[in-house]
Amino acid sequence: MSVYITEIDKTIYASSRYPSIQEGLTFYDSSEKLKISDKMPLEIKGFYYIVSFKPSHIFLSRDVLGSKPLYYSKNSKNLTISNFKWYFDEKPLEVMPGEVLKLSYNGEIVESRVFNIDEVFKKIEIEVSEIPEMILRILERVKIGDACISFSGGVDSSLLAAIYDAEMISVTSSKEDEEWIRRAAKMIGKDVEIMKFGENEVRECVSDVIRSIETTNPLQVSIAIPIHLCMRLAREMGYRKIVFGQGADELFGGYKRYENLTGKNLEKVLEDDLKNIGVNNLERDCKIAYRNEMAIITPYLNWDMISLAISIPPEYKVRREDGKVIRKYILREAAKKILPKEIAMRDKKAIQYSTKTYKILEKIARREGVSLEKFLRDETYGNKS
Repeated sequence: MSVYITEIDKTIYASSRYPSIQEGLTFYDSSEKLKISDKMPLEIKGFYYIVSFKPSHIFLSRDVLGSKPLYYSKNSKNLTISNFKWYFDEKPLEVMPGEVLKLSYNGEIVESRVFNIDEVFKKIEIEVSEIPEMILRILERVKIGDACISFSGGVDSSLLAAIYDAEMISVTSSKEDEEWIRRAAKMIGKDVEIMKFGENEVRECVSDVIRSIETTNPLQVSIAIPIHLCMRLAREMGYRKIVFGQGADELFGGYKRYENLTGKNLEKVLEDDLKNIGVNNLERDCKIAYRNEMAIITPYLNWDMISLAISIPPEYKVRREDGKVIRKYILREAAKKILPKEIAMRDKKAIQYSTKTYKILEKIARREGVSLEKFLRDETYGNKS
């Protein structure tokens, strides 16, 4: 979605593409039905952004996790609003996660309020023994419609694949990864469509991916490339919606770096990672989705699941048993109820490493005779020398 308003006659020029929706002078993308109010972040139980042109002001807002980027800027000629920074001639301002913002048609802030994550998600009373069944029930209630599932063979995507009746797709450049994905799919009684990619495919899409996610950070680019290729495969297969397992690591303690943390320290890092999930992960994925005109469904980031997850004691997320550290312990306990134990307990590398995307980027950069950081910058600005 992109909008600019001319200073001379206040004419609104706007464009939007799926999954953004235009209804009159309101533009939005939401997983829930929207009703405009000054407390939208508290009332909408799902991801959204909205831009609505009212007689006296322009109303802008985002969910508290900041899943969908939204920027604005007032230059000497136009008031501009967009989901992408590249649409602006200057560095734009950002509508903050959980913000309700009212702008005048001259670009001045009329009113602003930011709701935080603690105002939206409240801890609930739970019995630890009931948590695995609660996880499954919440996932089962999520309606994915006519979406496909991005399947990696890890516990996160395998649990979703076992619950939802949907086609599974995957992308990788690793023979080892491909073999495991096929084996895992067979173990849960399903087929999976796998697209193998290599240097040519990475080289061909890297510039477009960088333009989409608006950063040359090597880690972010190496994560974004297989996500982009997976969405492209989904589009080629006729899908407009795709299910991802995002959020499971932040909610249930999946990252490797959690292994060295315990108690309050672990709890604090988990809280911070959830608060920053938008800027660290969701904005990137959303921008790729918008570029591919795809809608993302993230069952683990259902509002009920988040309330449940923040209520789980950290020692049931990162568990120490018999000298071993088990990350995502409670999620694995839920998974074992419907998945083979081999899948439920298997450690899975991060996508940039399991697919070998990071290694491919490093190899291409070495061939160019530059560092990976410089190669990615050159792909952005065309400064090849």
